[in-house]
Amino acid sequence: MKLLVKAPAKINLSLDVLGKRSDGYHEVEMVMTTVDLADRIELTLLPTKAIKIQSYSRFVPEDHRNLAYQAAKLLQDMFDVKQGVQISIRKLIPVAAGLAGGSSDAAATLRGLNQLWGLGLSLDELATIGAKIGSDVSFCVYGGTALATGRGEKIQHLPAPPHCWVILAKPTIGVSTADVYRNFELNKANRPDVQAMVSAIETGRFDDVCQHVGNALESVTLQMHPEVAHLKDQMKRFGADAVLMSGSGPTVFGLVKHDSRMQRIYNGLRGFCDQVFAVQMLGETHTID
Repeated sequence: MKLLVKAPAKINLSLDVLGKRSDGYHEVEMVMTTVDLADRIELTLLPTKAIKIQSYSRFVPEDHRNLAYQAAKLLQDMFDVKQGVQISIRKLIPVAAGLAGGSSDAAATLRGLNQLWGLGLSLDELATIGAKIGSDVSFCVYGGTALATGRGEKIQHLPAPPHCWVILAKPTIGVSTADVYRNFELNKANRPDVQAMVSAIETGRFDDVCQHVGNALESVTLQMHPEVAHLKDQMKRFGADAVLMSGSGPTVFGLVKHDSRMQRIYNGLRGFCDQVFAVQMLGETHTID
């Protein structure tokens, strides 16, 4: 038996860091939404308990370091599953980009194996399991749009944001999330109004969404990697309605209302950035098949 599952990327429309917790994680408050740039996960049932990863990217580990592997192993151990799985990952989401590609792969694996192994778990149960793997996995289990708090595992669902294009551009660098948080200083951060973003989404006003985008981690990454600041400036110059770095970076996204302007920005960025995507927000949460 085989099963194909999509693993969509996410962007942070608003990301605030409230402080460091006693467990070593940071307390966050952020609004995230999935976009239609997705990895493809193929799950093939194996008769033994083996878990095998097949990747078509040299940047993706094929052992226990892979979050999809960890998701499969966790489910297998928790529910004493006697079968195994081969997980083939076709990457379309850039690696180490601030787009939760690895977390989304893990979440897609949880959803797919729930079906393939006949576990009968709800999305809420899968999201709780996902929190054991990584901070973004719970959100990625659900997809759609949400306010995430705690270390990112507490999810409050929100309506779909107003329709627009999202231009994603990733410079040819990777960013270590751990390094960004290590250099983060709460008293120096430019902190966004997350609740204002929640209200903007709930009222469906595109201009308000654009006005309230913000990322408390952005100044840290911009200082570490000036090319991210340059990319932001270029996207603004080309006419995006709002521009922000996603997560800990280095991917920068622009929100664009009009098709013609989207095409102009996309073409302009392609001139000096290899990884550029024009996508839309997905809006709807995943369902259990």
